Amino acid sequence: MYKQSEVPHNAANTPTPVAPPEGRLGVLIPGMGAVATTFIGGVLAIRRGLGKPIGALSQMGTLSMDRAPSEGDRLIRDVVPLARLDDLVFGGWDIFDDDMYAAAVDAGVLAQPTLDGIRSDLQAIRPMPAVFDRRYVNRLDGRHTKSGRTKMDLADQVRRDIQAFKAANGLARMVMIWCGSTESYSQPGPVHQTISSFEAGLKADDPGIAPSMIYAYAAIQEGLPFVNGAPNLTEEVPALQAMAQQHQVPLSGKDFKTGQTMIKTVLAPAFRARLLGVAGWFSTNILGNRDGEVLDDPQALKAKEISKLGALEHILQPELFPDLYADLHHSVKINYYPPRGDNKEGWDNIDIFGWLGYPMQVKINFLCRDSILAAPLVLDVALFMDLAARSGWHSPQDWLSFYYKSPVTPAGVSVEHDLFKQRERLNARLKQAAQAAVRNTEMYANPKKRRLSK
Repeated sequence: MYKQSEVPHNAANTPTPVAPPEGRLGVLIPGMGAVATTFIGGVLAIRRGLGKPIGALSQMGTLSMDRAPSEGDRLIRDVVPLARLDDLVFGGWDIFDDDMYAAAVDAGVLAQPTLDGIRSDLQAIRPMPAVFDRRYVNRLDGRHTKSGRTKMDLADQVRRDIQAFKAANGLARMVMIWCGSTESYSQPGPVHQTISSFEAGLKADDPGIAPSMIYAYAAIQEGLPFVNGAPNLTEEVPALQAMAQQHQVPLSGKDFKTGQTMIKTVLAPAFRARLLGVAGWFSTNILGNRDGEVLDDPQALKAKEISKLGALEHILQPELFPDLYADLHHSVKINYYPPRGDNKEGWDNIDIFGWLGYPMQVKINFLCRDSILAAPLVLDVALFMDLAARSGWHSPQDWLSFYYKSPVTPAGVSVEHDLFKQRERLNARLKQAAQAAVRNTEMYANPKKRRLSK
């Protein structure tokens, strides 16, 4: 890992040194189910020319570099020093021992012709035994799991897995992205407050430490950027925040913003911009994949519902516009419906009102593919978190809030839910990296300049 330096989280206009993306980048994933296999299979298919990275900002997005108007915007991947898709190496952990081809077939997301074209590549990827605690995911019964005397023992096993994977694949760097099932709802307790209390809790097998926290701890200790793609209480606890600061490791999360919440963070800013009132917003979902099965547990469902509820109130700011939003009734429901599989359907009924208080309605029926929407987000955050590590941007990466339902930010940095403002923040940070790219190229090409810069 490159040595990292302190960088203000919102200093988006000052170029900072960034190490070039040399060598192979390992992407380690706890939870290799529908989202992970769709992400991995998609990247492998793109490498073989079997599809395009639609939805991936890192691959198809553009960035204005304030150049002459005739030159237009530039592709992000052409101006920001990101790892190449050909340099990605995939691995991870799962409570089932199926290889990635069998897991992808079981997930039922990618079509068979696509899978046929990448079958041998997927079959070569097998998950390592996972850390599993049924108290946190009581709808699943893991059979491919680790055992240990304490949770510290389990964390040490994960650290050895990371070390072995890096050595076996000749990796220069790695990132870890939690794509596991939603864990039961929990709140921070004494064990989560300090590094010493957390490590004591690991050694004492404290029930307040969830499997996702064990992975986050192992990643931080090994210097891997950690991403939480689910609504679990994980990287935001004070102990892990302090540890990331101490080890200068980037964190980001939580809960990938894919379908219904993405639509909310588009429409709510429009209602507020036009000063239209919102009396109620009722949302319900049906989902039949493993995530839906896990969310059939009330405690897991609570974690997800809380994650989905936060955006509206923040965007609309009822305290500033009481006549428009103070009486907003916001309800979110998620229903497990096995026949639907990964093809989630979300219904929204929005009661709005306008001139003189006259009522109107907006109705949305979003038939989406959950993992198809999530896969490009996984790719983006993998590449952008690697960029953060090479740039010395550690602790929570608020500029990646664009990707999450419940963005985790550093102390003193306000949470932003408006999708368009989030994209502005993301663009600003990418522009910072792009502006530094030429300077970095000169620095790393000239050893004398590199010595003087230290």
